Parts: sequence; structure tokens; C-alpha cells
Amino acid sequence: MLETPPLTRTRVGLAYGVAAVVDVLQFSLGPLGWAFADEILDVAAMLVMWRVIGFHPLLLPTFVLEILPIADVLPLWTGCVALVVALRRKQQGSVQRTPGPPAPGPIIDV
Repeated sequence: MLETPPLTRTRVGLAYGVAAVVDVLQFSLGPLGWAFADEILDVAAMLVMWRVIGFHPLLLPTFVLEILPIADVLPLWTGCVALVVALRRKQQGSVQRTPGPPAPGPIIDV
């Protein structure tokens, strides 16, 4: 399985930037969009997100929801990036906060 890339400020900023641009473009195209322009944007957004912040299961329902005519005017990609980044940061934080063995020293029993 592919390794999840570490979240850096650059990666998070790039993911938010791409998501926002795709959402704005889809909003400007309207709910019906142009012939396959929305779908091309969705495929490109998913591939870029996968490359920048790594695969996350939340990318799949976002991609599917974006196919629906009215849902593509909502900022779903930006919301998906926010959720994935928050979950990854929480996951990375819990890994870093895992306590190690206690330091050597006297044992005090009460």
C-alpha cells in the first residue's frame, strides 16, 4: 500500500488552494456545467489531492457527490480537504503523544 505523505504547511496549502479553485470553477460553471468540464475538474482534483495529502476514504464519497448536478456547486472539495487534514493531524498527534516507558528511578508504592 502507498505510504501517506507527511502533512507539511506547503502540502496543506496546496491542497486547500486546489480545492478552492476547483470549487470556484464548478460554482461559476453553474449546476449543469459544460459538457464534461465538471467531471474533468473532479477527476483532476481527486488525483491532485491523492498525490498531495495522500489517499483517504473521504475522497471517494466526495468524488461521487460531485457527480450530482446540484451538489457540484457546494464547496465539497474544500470541506473534504478540511476533514482529511483535521483527521490526519489528529492521527499524527496521537501517534506523537504515545507515552513511552517510564524513566528509570525509584518506585514509590503507597
